[in-house]
Amino acid sequence: MTVGILGRRYAGALLNLATEAGNIEKVAADLQAFAASWKDSRDLRAAFENPSVNVATRRVILREIAQASGMDPLVRNALLLIADRGRLGSLPEIVESFQALAEERSGRVRAEVVTATELPDAFFSELQKTLERVTGKQVNITRKVDPSIIGGVVTRIADQVYDGSVKHRLQQLRDELNR
Repeated sequence: MTVGILGRRYAGALLNLATEAGNIEKVAADLQAFAASWKDSRDLRAAFENPSVNVATRRVILREIAQASGMDPLVRNALLLIADRGRLGSLPEIVESFQALAEERSGRVRAEVVTATELPDAFFSELQKTLERVTGKQVNITRKVDPSIIGGVVTRIADQVYDGSVKHRLQQLRDELNR
């Protein structure tokens, strides 16, 4: 997902508050848990997307969810603000941006690794060590399988893409032949 200005602004503000309070991990976990509930619950989304449900009712719903889940007050207040501004639809973007900013601040990075088939854990362990040497940061690998790349590996770290896929190489060959 591409993270835009909106996601970065809300996430940055929330991260600054969480840093001051010293509870980045709890805020991240609560934010992610609510985002998962948002994604999974059609009824929850309907309550916030339906214009006939007033703001006061929406706030009560959010407060009840926060209380029942033991949500950190920072997350509750951020969600109330986001809901009041009609931006809960941007929640996935905000969560992704929060995670990326928190990882960056702690000296970690996320790497998305796409392979054509499932590969053994030993491969990912070696790849992680290599990426940590290259980046100088702790690397958390997210694995994805995409048979369309035919073979090889595509690694994405922030805005850097290392495409070692067969599909990419075939495209390069095709481009060279068409010149």
